[in-house]
Amino acid sequence: MFFSIKKYFFALHILFFTAFICFARDIIVYIEDADLAIPLEGAVIHTWDNHEFVCNDEGIAVFSVPDTRPVLLQITYPGYKTERITIPASAAEGSAVKSRFTIFMRIDSMLENKELVFVAEKTNEGTEVKSGRSVSIAGKDLARISEIGFLEDVMTAIKLLPGVGYTGMFDAMPSIRGGDPGDLVAVLDGFYIENPYFWGGGVSIFDPHMIESARLSHGIFSSRYGHTISGLLELTSKTPSPTETEIELGLSSSVVNLNVSIPFRKGGIMVMGKATYWDGYIALLKWIPGMEAITVAPYIRAAAFSGNYRFTSAVEMTFNGFIGGDGVGLSYKDSFEIDKQKQDIDMNYKWDSLQGFLISGLTFNPRNSMVLRGTAGGGFSKTFLNGDMSGNLYLFNKADFISYMLGLGVSPMFLPDNYIINGRTLMKIDNTTYTAQTRIDYDWEIGGGFLFAAGVQEFYNRWTRYILLRGPQDILAKNFPNTPPGIGLPLDSFYVNVDIPYMPPIEGYNQALISSAYTLLEYKSPQQKFGAELGLRVDHLYFIGKDFTIQTYPAVNPRLNMDFNILKNKGFFNSWDITAGAGFFSSLTDNISSLQSSDGIDDFELKQNRSLTSLFGTNIRFLDNWSFNVEFYYKYIFDRAYSLNKTRAENGQNDPIDYYFNGEGRVWGFDFMLQKYQSRYLDGWISYTFTWARYKNPLMIDRNGNLLEGDWRWPSFHHFHNLNLVMNIKPAKRYNIAVRFSFASGAPLSVAGEITSYPVLIVRPDAPPSFIQEYKRSSSYSDTRRDGFALPLDIKFSRFSFNKNGKAQGELYLAAENALSFLKTRDKNTTFNQYTGTEVKGSDRENYQMPIPMVSFGIVWSY
Repeated sequence: MFFSIKKYFFALHILFFTAFICFARDIIVYIEDADLAIPLEGAVIHTWDNHEFVCNDEGIAVFSVPDTRPVLLQITYPGYKTERITIPASAAEGSAVKSRFTIFMRIDSMLENKELVFVAEKTNEGTEVKSGRSVSIAGKDLARISEIGFLEDVMTAIKLLPGVGYTGMFDAMPSIRGGDPGDLVAVLDGFYIENPYFWGGGVSIFDPHMIESARLSHGIFSSRYGHTISGLLELTSKTPSPTETEIELGLSSSVVNLNVSIPFRKGGIMVMGKATYWDGYIALLKWIPGMEAITVAPYIRAAAFSGNYRFTSAVEMTFNGFIGGDGVGLSYKDSFEIDKQKQDIDMNYKWDSLQGFLISGLTFNPRNSMVLRGTAGGGFSKTFLNGDMSGNLYLFNKADFISYMLGLGVSPMFLPDNYIINGRTLMKIDNTTYTAQTRIDYDWEIGGGFLFAAGVQEFYNRWTRYILLRGPQDILAKNFPNTPPGIGLPLDSFYVNVDIPYMPPIEGYNQALISSAYTLLEYKSPQQKFGAELGLRVDHLYFIGKDFTIQTYPAVNPRLNMDFNILKNKGFFNSWDITAGAGFFSSLTDNISSLQSSDGIDDFELKQNRSLTSLFGTNIRFLDNWSFNVEFYYKYIFDRAYSLNKTRAENGQNDPIDYYFNGEGRVWGFDFMLQKYQSRYLDGWISYTFTWARYKNPLMIDRNGNLLEGDWRWPSFHHFHNLNLVMNIKPAKRYNIAVRFSFASGAPLSVAGEITSYPVLIVRPDAPPSFIQEYKRSSSYSDTRRDGFALPLDIKFSRFSFNKNGKAQGELYLAAENALSFLKTRDKNTTFNQYTGTEVKGSDRENYQMPIPMVSFGIVWSY
C-alpha cells in the first residue's frame, strides 16, 4: 500500500511540475585525528541513501554525491564521537568544483564542547560547466582572472564566460544571451541584492577577496530562483577557517584590501575592507580632455563580514553583512564669446552613493535525509547627486523680457507662468531603496534516486525619490509676425531659454510586495544514465503607491530539464552528456519604481516581463583535463514593459509617461567553451558567443511626438560575436602570467543627421535683446550600421613566495589593462560644438573607454 502511494505521489509531481537534472560528482573524503594528525583507517561514512564507505589505510574514501543539492553524511569510528556534516550543493552553495574534503575527529572522552570541523581543500578548485544550466568559477580560477588591475571585480571574470555580451572596461552590466543588461540578477548566499553595483553600474560590489565562488545561470536553471528572464548570478561568500587565524593584506597602486579570519570554539568570523585611491592617476591624466574637470577622484570604500556558528552538528547559523560607498566630483569653468559678448560658465557636480545589507541564515538537519534552511535579511541603497551651474549667459529681467516678447507679437499664452529668468541651474537627486527578504527552503531525500524540495519567499521593496531641477529650459515660442532683431528673415518659431526656480520638487514613494513559491522533484538513475528535475515556480506582485494600489496576475513558471549520459570512461572520453530543456521565466522592470496614480494603470494591467526559453546542449570531457561544452537556445520574450514620453510641441513640456506591457523579443544563438583544467604549465579556456536578438515595441514616438507603429530592431547592447581567451601560463613554480583577451563585433550605430542651426533669444541686462544661433543634430535608427570591433587585452605578471612551513605566502605583481588602447578601431558618430556647429576632430574613433593602458602594480601578503 505504501509503495502504491509513493508511485501516485511521484506521478502527480511528474504531471504538474517541471525541471532540471542532478548528476553526481565524485568527491574524496579524508578522515584524520584532529589531535594526532594521523589518518583514521576504517572510519565509516554513512551516506544519505543508506550506503556505507570505509576509509582505506590512508584515511580516504571516494564516492559520488549529487551536484545540485546538499547531502548529509555521518562519520563513525570506534572510540570517537559520531559526527554528522552537510556536504554543500555545488550549485546552491558555490562549491561546484570542490572535490576533496578533510574532516577532523576527536576521541569521544575528549570531545566535550567540541564540534566537527571540515575544510574544503582550497587547492582543487576552478571552473565548472553544468551543461544547460550554468558556469561556475571558484577558488584560484576566480582570483587569477578577477584580481587584475585597478579594480578587482568578480564581474571581470563573469564577462569572459560563454553567453555573456561585451560591455567594455567600466561596465559591469552585460547582456546575458541577448537579454537586457538590467535583467541580470545577483544573489549572495540566497539573498537578492537590489543594487549590486558601484558607480551606477561601472563595477560590481563583489570583490574577489570576499567571494568564494560565482555561478552564472543562463540556461534552464532551477525553480528555486527567479526574478530574471536572462541570467542569474549566484555568489557564495568566503567562510572563515574553522581552525586557523588568517590574514591577507593587498596593497597596490590604486587600492588597498585587508581580510582577517578568526576562528572560535564553534565557528568563526571573517572581516574584509577595501579602499581605492585614484588621486595620483587622475593627476597624471590631466592632459586628457575632460580629465581636468575631476575635482574628487572616483572612489570606493567598502567593508564586509561573514561568519558561522554551530549550535550542534545538525544546526548551524550563518551571517553576512556589507556596507559600501562610492562617488566622484566634477568642476568645469570656461569663458567664450557669443555675439561679441563674453560669457562665463561655472559647473559643479558631486555624485555619492551608499548601500548596505545584513543577511542571516539557519540550517537544520532533522534527519540524515532532510535539510531545512531559513534565510532573512534587509538592505538599503541610497544615491545623491548635487549639481550647480551658473553663468551670465541668460540674465534676464522678467518685465523687460515679457514686454519684448509682446513687441514681437508673441501671445503670452505661449509663455510659462510664474517663471523668472536668470543664469543658474540647480539639480538635486536623492533616491533611496529599502528591501527586506525572507525565504524557507526544504529538501528531502525520499530514496530511490528521488529528491523533493519546496520553498516560499517574500520580497519587500520600498523606493523613495526626491528630484529638484531648477534652471534654463528650452521653451518653444511660435506664431509671431514680426522679424526678430538680429535675424534677416521672419521666423516661424524660436527657442527661449527660461528658468523655473519655483517648480516644486518631485517627491514620492512606491512599494512592492513580491511573493514566490516553488516546488520540485529531482530524479537520477542508479547508473547516472538519466536525470531530471521537475519543478514549478509562481511569482506574484502587489504594488502599493502613495495613494493607489495595483493588483497583478501571478506569473506561473514551469521548467523542465533532462540530462542523458551517452558514454563514460571509453577511449579518449571521460564522459559525454547531452541536455535538453525548456522553461518559463519572469522578471520586474525597474520602471515600476516611479509609477504614479496619474499614469492610469488599473488592476491586472501591470505585468511582469516573461520569456519562454528552450535549450539543447552537449558536454564532453576528455582525458588530460580537457572539456568542451556547446549549447543552442531560442528565447521568446513577451509582456515586456516599456514607456513612452510624448512632447507637446507648442511649449516644450512633457506629457505624463505612458506605460505599456506588450513588448516582444526574439533571441537565438549558441555559445561554446573549450577548457583546459588546472595543470602544471597552462590552463584556461576559450569561449565564443553568437547572439541574434531583435526587440519590438508595438508603439513608438517620432520627433514631433506622434505615435507610430513600432518595428523590429537590434537593441543598443547587441553584438553578434564575442570571443574570449583566458590563460594562466606557469613557466616556473613561483611565476604566473594571467592573460585576458577578447574580440567583440560592433554594436548598432545610429545614422547622424546634418548639423543645423536654430535661433535662441538672448536678453541681457546691459544690452538690447538679440538672437544668436545654436546648433543641433538629430539621429535615426539604422538596421545595418555598426560601430567597429573591440580588442581589449589585459595581462598580469605575478611572482609568488612561500616560507618554509607554508603558512605565509606573498605575491608581487605588475598588470596592464587595456593594453591595445593605441588601436582605435571603434567607429562612432562625431560630436560637435553647439555654439559653432563645427565637428570635433577625432571624435569618431574610440579606444575602449581609456586612451592609454592602465598600468598597476602591487603586493599581496597572507598568513
